[in-house]
Amino acid sequence: MGSGEVPEALPHIGLFIPQLKLSLLDLERRVHAAEEAGFHSVWLMDHLHPPRFPQLPMWEGLTTAAYLAAKTSRIGIGHLVLCNELRHPAVLAKSAVTLDHLSGGRFVLGIGWGSWPAELRTFGVSTSPAAVRSARLRETLEILKLLCTGETVSYRGEHFTVQDAQQLPRPINGQVPLLIGGAGQTLTLPLVARFADWWNCPAGAVRRIQQLRPMIGRARISVQRPVGVAWHSRDVDAARELAERRFPWGRNAIIAGTPDELVENLLADAADGVEMIIMPFADRAAPETLRRFGTEIIPAVHQAARTV
Repeated sequence: MGSGEVPEALPHIGLFIPQLKLSLLDLERRVHAAEEAGFHSVWLMDHLHPPRFPQLPMWEGLTTAAYLAAKTSRIGIGHLVLCNELRHPAVLAKSAVTLDHLSGGRFVLGIGWGSWPAELRTFGVSTSPAAVRSARLRETLEILKLLCTGETVSYRGEHFTVQDAQQLPRPINGQVPLLIGGAGQTLTLPLVARFADWWNCPAGAVRRIQQLRPMIGRARISVQRPVGVAWHSRDVDAARELAERRFPWGRNAIIAGTPDELVENLLADAADGVEMIIMPFADRAAPETLRRFGTEIIPAVHQAARTV
């Protein structure tokens, strides 16, 4: 079993590392550190410019995923989440299957209908309201499922049409694993229940997991947990302050503390039925932090989970 793999009964520990303000080499170094430290997966973002900070440099999501897939051997790769509005379903399907093969089956297709409409307007991509973007994602997922069969297929929807279309090769395991992110009860969770292998609960909704859980069908639960690590008890307040400043959008979900405190928090998530915990780090995932996290925290979480 590779260092990035864990038994299904144990919580997966993933790293969310937005590909901005980092050179590709710095990003690669962090992902290599995560892979060697035993992280299960690494997750990127998908935007045309960084939300709230359009002046910051950022790499494109799918291209970066391909780069990292070629530079790694065990760690899973995905996005929180791809914006469906940016790609035609057939283009998305071809990209996803290519990444599936390039990574040896390590790619998870994380997707959403696009919750940052200002960006879509800025670049002239879409002015559609949320309900329309959600409907377009439903059609995308229906087309994706058809194209992944490798058969010649036709589809006529309100937003997309394919006629006598065929794409090969097929995904390694027949379908690319699908993660849908978001917590909207009207537009998003019905898609999760119908299509998703994984539901990613965003940081702002983690306190509502049990309320929302009946609406996700058979999807497995992942959560986004911003993290501030304090290697000494005297540094806990500073770690929390940094995390709250870095992740104002996820303040309700932040966990900050010593290794023992972080283990306790991660085990509490697992006890609530969470099977994958995806973490952005307040120090932007410094390689040394990732290495120590893999030495002192991930094994402790897995060991404690085995005894429950």
